[in-house]
Amino acid sequence: MYKLFYYPRNASWAPHMLLAEMQLDYELILVDRKTEAQKNPEYLKLNPTGRIPTLAFDNQTIYESAAICLFLCEQHPEKNLIPEIGTLARARFHQWLFYLNASLQPELMVYFYPQKHTAAASGYEDIKQAQEQRVTQMLALIDKELEDKTFLLGDKICACDFVLFMLLHWGSGLKPAPLSFPNLGRYLRAMAKRESIRSVCAVEGTNLEIYT
Repeated sequence: MYKLFYYPRNASWAPHMLLAEMQLDYELILVDRKTEAQKNPEYLKLNPTGRIPTLAFDNQTIYESAAICLFLCEQHPEKNLIPEIGTLARARFHQWLFYLNASLQPELMVYFYPQKHTAAASGYEDIKQAQEQRVTQMLALIDKELEDKTFLLGDKICACDFVLFMLLHWGSGLKPAPLSFPNLGRYLRAMAKRESIRSVCAVEGTNLEIYT
């Protein structure tokens, strides 16, 4: 059985949704960020980065949300949440997983935590405004990609869609909001109806009313 060390709506959210979509056996273990439990010595033995999430199994651990998602897909190819090796679709899968993880997510983090990127409190709002513009450009790119598509890779859902849903929900308060983009809005409303996402959100206490 897998053990997912998580915190609600943290980066553990995507692998949590993926585990539910795959209908795998797993146990959730809360890592309380409010008390900085991710910095405790016991947790650091599992994940020396002191970040969430961590996936534990067979006395092994993997950390980093995208890496966990990729691992689960490769361990359970029968779940069909990653394209076959050697196909162009597989390359597209990696392209979008890496883009979401290495481009969109870091830009969002700068927006949410400007204090980590300047020593001058007077510069916080300037950073947030600049980041909002950068993220808007990225959302426009993804919105265009979703034109005439149900999911990021086409008509079939893949692990990237759960990462994208997580990041777009994080950015709900942006101006313009992801929901205001025609294709992203359609995509988000459809994703929010999936049983796996709804069940995970019920467990994590995440309200999906904005998608109704």
